[in-house]
Amino acid sequence: MKQGIHPDNYRTVVFKDVSCDYEFLGKSCADSRDTITWKDGNEYPLIKLEISSESHPFYTGKMKFVDTAGRIDKFTKKFGKSRLTKSGAEREKNEQ
Repeated sequence: MKQGIHPDNYRTVVFKDVSCDYEFLGKSCADSRDTITWKDGNEYPLIKLEISSESHPFYTGKMKFVDTAGRIDKFTKKFGKSRLTKSGAEREKNEQ
């Protein structure tokens, strides 16, 4: 690699496709709080993915539903009454 143009934290990490439990070793600068022990016995940072080449319809030829609604419901449940959301802002305006 050319010196001085790449980030300092470029390192070996494990990518895990959580939709099909496929794991592969690669390099990345992405931050991660999780770690995993790889097949070689070393511990690497873990980057979780929702879609990889093992689960993507282009590579597998199968359509697969990705559950984004569950994530939206979690967000709404967590921040639904916040003043930052539309319904929360309307409630706050009505209370004044």
